[in-house]
Amino acid sequence: MKVQVHGRLSSIGEFDMISIVRDLAAEALFVSDLQPSQFPSRQAVERAVTAMILLHGSDGCAAEVATEFGDHPDIAVRRMHWVNTELTGVLAPRRATVSH
Repeated sequence: MKVQVHGRLSSIGEFDMISIVRDLAAEALFVSDLQPSQFPSRQAVERAVTAMILLHGSDGCAAEVATEFGDHPDIAVRRMHWVNTELTGVLAPRRATVSH
């Protein structure tokens, strides 16, 4: 099955779904009020992402990101770098603890 994602035709697959979820999470965290200086926990990042998606929706988050990149590109680039760093830890697979 083919779908249009960000103006491109793409097949639906595991990588595509993960990429779409990561993009949405990045946009949502970007528009949240969390700051790098807060050193937010994994749970705080997850709560902020969920709250922004519920508040703005996916299109609203994307629009806010676009506005910030248009108005303040230098600051937006730094924030998006922080967002991607944070999400690398949050979206990494959780290791199950094994008890013997």
